[in-house]
Amino acid sequence: MPQNSDITIECKQLWKVFGEGVAEKLAARTLPQKEEAITFADELRQSGGIVASGDINLQIKRGEFFVLMGLSGSGKSTLMRCMSRLTEPSAGELLLDGQDFLSVSEKELMSIRRTKMGMVFQHFGLFPHMTVIDNVAFPLKVQGVDEKTRQTKALEMIELVGLHGRDSSYPHQLSGGQKQRVGIARSLAVDPELWFLDEPFSALDPLIRWQMQSELLRLQTMFHKTIVFVTHDFMEAVRLADRIAIMKDGLIVQVGTPQEIVLSPANDYVAEFVKEAPRTKIIKVSQLMEESSAASTSEGLSVDMTLEDALSWSAERGGELPVTDESGKTIGVITPERLATALSGGKSDNQ
Repeated sequence: MPQNSDITIECKQLWKVFGEGVAEKLAARTLPQKEEAITFADELRQSGGIVASGDINLQIKRGEFFVLMGLSGSGKSTLMRCMSRLTEPSAGELLLDGQDFLSVSEKELMSIRRTKMGMVFQHFGLFPHMTVIDNVAFPLKVQGVDEKTRQTKALEMIELVGLHGRDSSYPHQLSGGQKQRVGIARSLAVDPELWFLDEPFSALDPLIRWQMQSELLRLQTMFHKTIVFVTHDFMEAVRLADRIAIMKDGLIVQVGTPQEIVLSPANDYVAEFVKEAPRTKIIKVSQLMEESSAASTSEGLSVDMTLEDALSWSAERGGELPVTDESGKTIGVITPERLATALSGGKSDNQ
């Protein structure tokens, strides 16, 4: 099978079920096609099984910030744990960099986790008897890195996450936000290619949570990691994600960019998530414009501008608004009708 270098993680009909004899029943049969997955998941539940993840088909791109979200019990954390093999899938395929990740040996799996993966969880998991620097350096110690090198690297990571001067502190001397920064620094110490974050900010106060989101975005701008991030907060997902997968009862009900999900929710469940979303701050010009090659002498909207920006332009100029690319070339227009449709919560004609 040819390897796609742009894809880091790929799930093909991945299932994780719990319950006596249910996993064996799943493994013994041919996996259902997409349209049959919901019915089959119901059959498994009627047999006493818990479908934590069902018929997962995903491709996560290299360098992508990918968010798994849903209500409690929707299966998002289990799916992330299956991707890292902290939990073993019951059936299906899991590829890492194009290779069969489910067939690697325990030794290979341990090496991959130590050298290619970083993990941050809701509960900080710091060693209470270790200082900040020793907590951050611990993964390097496990790798057998010499003390001088790991201390130097740990100090670099501590500086990076804004904890200058706290390297000799112990966890009990830190605030919740500072503890989470230590967890992030520790996960980055091994320079992972793939970063798993399971609701890392949900235990923090709103202001600190916002600050930590900003910190994470800053780090992603610097390092361009492939990130799988779990949350139940749609606005957190919108702020962070390149793409979002929304889960319900172990199944994925929609995958798309924040703008796509806000503009075109797949069903009532998704619509409930997005109903309070500030559409003007989320929807971008690129989602609303009609393609056009007509020349324009006036300054245009950038394709990356938000609906909020477009409304300001509309109020000042009126009529159709030209949309330009980075070179200033007109590539489309937005009509007043499309602006009105987007504001009302309906679908624009290009959806």
